[in-house]
Amino acid sequence: MPIPEDVTGDEIDKDVRQELQSLPKTLAEDVAKNLVMVARLIDEDPEGAYGYSRVALRLASRVAAVREAAGFAAYANQKYSEALSEFRAARRMTGNVELWPVMADCERGLGRPEKALDMAGAPEVHKLDKAGQVEMRLVAAGARRDMDQLDAAIVTLQSPELASNSVQPWTARLRYAYADALLAAGRESEAREWFAKAVEADRDGGTDASDRLAELDGVEFVDALDESDSATDQGDRPDDEGRDEKPDEKPDEKPDEKPDENKD
Repeated sequence: MPIPEDVTGDEIDKDVRQELQSLPKTLAEDVAKNLVMVARLIDEDPEGAYGYSRVALRLASRVAAVREAAGFAAYANQKYSEALSEFRAARRMTGNVELWPVMADCERGLGRPEKALDMAGAPEVHKLDKAGQVEMRLVAAGARRDMDQLDAAIVTLQSPELASNSVQPWTARLRYAYADALLAAGRESEAREWFAKAVEADRDGGTDASDRLAELDGVEFVDALDESDSATDQGDRPDDEGRDEKPDEKPDEKPDEKPDENKD
């Protein structure tokens, strides 16, 4: 797959670069460039990111960072079985537990929420950092919802992190998930409160909490372009194109009206 000229491979994380040092220099550069493309495209063009991940995987399947990138690219394309396989491979290579929550979410994607809940209660969870533990809580709550256990999902999300007033990278998503669960359970007023709190924490627009809040408040957004097109269709043009009134007629005077022979 083509690599843009502005991609050098130096953009990758230093830890990944260190992993690639086990490869011949030219090969390491090629792998690095493909990994950069995966990271660049994974949000906007998941299929493209997946293609680059397959190239990297073909070149260096024994590098943990490559297996992890391939896992995330597959995950972004909802190829959950493939993603889980890659994540497991990366974990075997490194012994790291940080992929545990996304591995559990793959189990959800494969229709196995019970397995995801088993993973949420495994010893590996205690080895996760705070962000990983919050992520695991989100996955567990999602698994509960998959099993139509709404009340249990709500309880799962209730935590010190949810109650905290400090804003962390996970805060908006945690509040959003809680609001969404409350709404699904029919607790609309509480859901509105938590969607509002999610908006406060969502500094980079990572969720659609503002839209959900507006929807609950009955606010409708009108597309300005559609409104303009509608006005044009009705003949409301700035230059009054199509008027029958003659330029020299005064506003208070009406011309002699004649019957329109074509009028029904």
